[in-house]
Amino acid sequence: MAETVEELTIRYEDNGVETVKELDKKVLSKGAWATILYRYQDWEPSKNQYSGDRFSIRRYQKRNGEYQQKSKFNISSEKQAQELIEALQGWLQAGGKD
Repeated sequence: MAETVEELTIRYEDNGVETVKELDKKVLSKGAWATILYRYQDWEPSKNQYSGDRFSIRRYQKRNGEYQQKSKFNISSEKQAQELIEALQGWLQAGGKD
């Protein structure tokens, strides 16, 4: 497990194959609880290529000096990501009154 937020990753390897390729990450909060937004791709063996970009929000809690994942939300499509962006922008522009 990771001791620092910078060490946290969504990257995963199975039998020498990188099945989850981390493309980028944005640390949204640090501390005893950390929140990270990841941009990643999954390996699709049937197509012998990586998927399109995917996104995941993960929450970690630091206990005994190490971060442990406590929850995650995977954004299932570009359409869902765009709808999330639009909802947040609308609420922020309205001053959170919608």
